[in-house]
Parts: sequence; structure tokens; C-alpha cells
Amino acid sequence: MENFKFTLFSIFILTLLGFSGYWAFSTIESGSTHVDNQKQKKLEQTNEDLTKELTQLKKEISLLNEEQLHKEQEALSNTIPEPTPVVNNTPTKTTVLKYQSLIDELQKLVNGKVFLKNKSQGPSVGTVQNFLNIYNNTSLKVDNDYGASTVTAVKGFQKAQGLTQDGEVGPGTFQKMINWLKSK
Repeated sequence: MENFKFTLFSIFILTLLGFSGYWAFSTIESGSTHVDNQKQKKLEQTNEDLTKELTQLKKEISLLNEEQLHKEQEALSNTIPEPTPVVNNTPTKTTVLKYQSLIDELQKLVNGKVFLKNKSQGPSVGTVQNFLNIYNNTSLKVDNDYGASTVTAVKGFQKAQGLTQDGEVGPGTFQKMINWLKSK
């Protein structure tokens, strides 16, 4: 019986050593593979850090854009009327419109025969987005990029004004925007 226990114990130990040896052998990696794996882990960590930083920077840019928009809207809404000039002892009324600077920007686009559509970019698009924020009483991001949300908002304005709802802005739509602002 003692011999049987010893044999059984020996088989158990040998099996354990065999599995340990197999595990050690199967997990061995060459030096270059180890270095490559370490580099990959480091690059993955750097990528994760940069992604977090990019997300944070996008949030900061968004906040700055919103802050700038609020300042612009506040400046537009706080326009002080000019004093009434007097001619021949009769006061003449000079009207300074609440959104005069935006009206002037839109008029420049009309005069320049500017045409904007999906995927247009630049400050002209920003002018349209500023108008749409005022028109819709929103504070959406002014990103100077004529995307799907701008197309949808333009179509809504065009529908309300009885224009063709193509989502594109040309002199006719600009003029309706100017007229709407003048009525406010």
C-alpha cells in the first residue's frame, strides 16, 4: 500500500511538473516579441491619453464657441439707438435696428451673390447659423460648416417664409432673412 501511495504521489507530481513546464514553454516569448508587445502597450496608452485630451479640447472649444455666440447675441441685443437728429427744429428719426450688424453681413452676401449649400464652409455659413439661432431662438454651435442640421433649419425658415424648401441659401433667402430681422 505504501508503494502504491508513493507511485500515485509521484504521478501527481510529474503531471504537475509537466503542466508547469508546458505552461512555461508556451508562454515564453522572444526578446523582440517582448519589446514589441511593450511598445504596443505604450502606444495604446498614449493613444488613450490623446483621445481623452482631444475630447477635453473639443469640450473647451465648444464652450468657447458658445461663449462667443452669447457675446455676439448680447452685443446684437444691446445695440443702443442713436440720438434723434434735428433738422430745421424738427426731430427726424434715425432707426438703428437691433440686429443691424447681422443685417449688414447678410446684405454683403446678397451683394456678393453668395450661394451656400450642404458642405459649404466659412464665415458666410457662420452668418447664416447666427441668423438661424436668432430666428429659432436657439444657441446651437456656430461651426461655419453647412451640415445636415443647418440644411434642416434653413428648410424650416424657407417653409415659414413661403420659399422653395431646398435647404440652400441664395440671394432670395438672404433677402427674406434681412426682411425678417428688420421686422424685429
